[in-house]
Amino acid sequence: MGPLAGLRVLDLSSVLMGPYATQILGDYGAEVIKVEAPAGDLVREITPARTPGMGAMYLNTNRSKESIVLNLKKEEGRAAVLRMVAQSDVVVTNVRPRKMDRLGLSWDVLQQTNPKVIYAALVGFDQQGPYAGRPAYDDLIQGGACIPYLFQKAGQKPAYVPAAICDRIVGMSAVNAILAAVIERDRSGQGQKVEVPMYETMLAMILADHLGGLTFVPPLDQGGYRRHLSPDRKPYETQDGYVCALIYNDGHWERFFRELGRPEMPKADPRYATFAARMAHIDEVYAELGELMKTRTTAEWMDLFDRADVPALPMHSFASALEDPHLAAVGFFEEVDHPTEGRIRQMAVPASFSRTPARPERPAPAMGANGASILDRMGFTGEEVAALVQTGAVTLPEKG
Repeated sequence: MGPLAGLRVLDLSSVLMGPYATQILGDYGAEVIKVEAPAGDLVREITPARTPGMGAMYLNTNRSKESIVLNLKKEEGRAAVLRMVAQSDVVVTNVRPRKMDRLGLSWDVLQQTNPKVIYAALVGFDQQGPYAGRPAYDDLIQGGACIPYLFQKAGQKPAYVPAAICDRIVGMSAVNAILAAVIERDRSGQGQKVEVPMYETMLAMILADHLGGLTFVPPLDQGGYRRHLSPDRKPYETQDGYVCALIYNDGHWERFFRELGRPEMPKADPRYATFAARMAHIDEVYAELGELMKTRTTAEWMDLFDRADVPALPMHSFASALEDPHLAAVGFFEEVDHPTEGRIRQMAVPASFSRTPARPERPAPAMGANGASILDRMGFTGEEVAALVQTGAVTLPEKG
């Protein structure tokens, strides 16, 4: 009974961006019905996997949902999904709008079917611009949002962040927009279309840090936040590993040097005396700190940072994160039994609610696993279901 209990979401999305958004909604208690094409969601095939179609990335992006397989290219499948739209609060898609139009599932059609529905279209680009019809993937959007350029400005070769950062961030942004529309609908009684573009969302996030002097007309500089772009802003190498620390404000530096036995340092070296001075000499400050960090072990530095009340964490690997004592204490990783995949590890919902706890009770479904129960819940008779199966508009799992 999470905070979104009672909200029904029809998920017509696939791959990562849309499914990540709908997983969050499901984790918060919404009833999420994942509508898959007969070929299934491509992410099902990304390995590693114990069984075909149930890869790890799929499991970590599609829990808290049910799955039904509908062929929306058949008129019977389209009619079936419109019956489901009529009984849903939110429809989410990351299919390009032109394809949705060809399927007969445009915003105009959905609005006529259910005037109160929220239609959330997660798109690559704002649909009013010349890029509107282009396909969009995480790598492309990282490039357009200046992320590889940030690496170049920091003295490295242009590179992508090695994670689907745009898909995930835009998915979370879509959750915000969807819930804002739901709140407004509860006041007005009217649904609306919400578009969340990847390109503009990511550029707004990156340039909030790096627009810099380009904020002003005429420009004061060519943009970029110096601290973020310093080539030595990176995990500090220690004698036996790496530690991530941010000695940031005046108090941090005073306590840090005091614990080092050099309390005079901030005043003795004007580069360290004030925030402005450190920013002006940030490359030198970070480079000198990097050399100093090599003189002790990670544990020794963590102990010093704790005493100095300086923000710090050891750099984790994927495996060592599983052993983090804080995450163990809060139960972030949990082993559960999946109905088809056996014992798996899942991550907790990061947000907590005092009265309506959000807990993922429904594991990521096998393809079409819930089709029969979904159709029954939507009011389809046995004869109607049989006819849908006969035409190939719906595919139900074989009874074992």
